[in-house]
Amino acid sequence: MEIGSKIKRMRMQHGLTQQELADRCELSKGFISQLERDLASPSIATLMDILECLGTDLKNFFNEDSAEKVIFSAEDTFIKTNEELGTTIEWLVPNCQKNDMEPILMTLQPGKCTDSDSPHSGEEFGYVLSGTIQVHLGNQRYRARKGDAFYFPADTAHSISNPGKSAAKFLWVSTPPSF
Repeated sequence: MEIGSKIKRMRMQHGLTQQELADRCELSKGFISQLERDLASPSIATLMDILECLGTDLKNFFNEDSAEKVIFSAEDTFIKTNEELGTTIEWLVPNCQKNDMEPILMTLQPGKCTDSDSPHSGEEFGYVLSGTIQVHLGNQRYRARKGDAFYFPADTAHSISNPGKSAAKFLWVSTPPSF
């Protein structure tokens, strides 16, 4: 944890200058400047004084949730291939079970179909990146081609098949997570 940058962020949220914070803590402006740039380390007592002036304490300062990851790279992706079903699922955001939605990148081989998903509360969204798919909602069938999107409430049994002659690739987002 970068203590200095966090103190600076809190100081600025309170609308204080370095001099004003230093005066309140009976420290020098130079020390606050060095602290904020992580060039100096405060004693526990000094840190407690600073945090008190910023309206918090040690416990809350260090127990704040760490920033959620925003950008996920190829190294974060988890890939699972099922030869029998002809599917490759790429989980684009790891550990999505804790989130409200789960985005995956699905590749579906020609003539293959995903397992049927039982009705559940939530919604499904997808965007076809290549190929053609068929969205099965109960007894209804809907065809989607490259550039098409699908969106439906998940309160009916549903699956996706590939009636085409080449692999289909689509982004599929489910809420709540179910993949």
